[in-house]
Amino acid sequence: MTKAELTPELQTPIWVEDEWTPPMPPTDLIFDDGEPLESNRHRIAMNVLIAAVHEAFAGRQDYFTGGNMFVYFSSEQALNRDFKGPDFFVALNVDGTKERQGWVVWKEEGQYPNVIVEFLSPSTAHEDLGNKKDVYERTFRLPEYFVYDPFAPDSLRGWRLKGQRYEELTKDDRGWLWCDSLGFWLGTWEGTLQQETATWLRFFDAEGNLILLPEELAKIERQRAENEAQRAENEAQRAENEAQRAEEARSELEALKARLREKGIDLESL
Repeated sequence: MTKAELTPELQTPIWVEDEWTPPMPPTDLIFDDGEPLESNRHRIAMNVLIAAVHEAFAGRQDYFTGGNMFVYFSSEQALNRDFKGPDFFVALNVDGTKERQGWVVWKEEGQYPNVIVEFLSPSTAHEDLGNKKDVYERTFRLPEYFVYDPFAPDSLRGWRLKGQRYEELTKDDRGWLWCDSLGFWLGTWEGTLQQETATWLRFFDAEGNLILLPEELAKIERQRAENEAQRAENEAQRAENEAQRAEEARSELEALKARLREKGIDLESL
């Protein structure tokens, strides 16, 4: 909008533009909708991937990984409260030391996540494979997207952005998918985690080695320490046995010398 002003000198109107201020993005963002994850297995599955990334990237501060966190990418979407965050995601080349309640794109210099994994369930599968996938493809321009149902071992699927559209990835002979952004394989692993036995989605390095979790590393360290202690105990026992045998040999020698001396033979003089 404009308005006319008359200057005393010229008595002619000068049109002055009103200053325009762009609308600010919402600040009253919600970061917790109070809804729990679908199951305890879904919660464990999410935490397993987060912990594995932290272990694999130990010492680095140029990444952020989270789970069950809201991602805000537009003012309209934020005002409508119409989007819930991914179950697991990683953003690369960001300040990993920054404290975050969620991922707010306009506070991250326009940075979106690089990898997202959604854990499917009967109540979320349609959304995860439909609307969410479309948003990740068209709005996020998300490089890689994966889905997995923790109760269905053969359910792993993934897509990589090629041009403007997603191209579904092909599993290798092991049933694994390569995550190019992270340099990891995504594959399944059968075992017990946090007292629950299942077929879990896990990260593997480029050589196919399982990326271990802190508790798994701690268990290996405990086992190594126990093995070292056992070896030390065995060495001490061997040393004790050797000392005992030496003492027995010395005693036998002294006894032999004594018998010879009784017969008038002195070994020391020979």
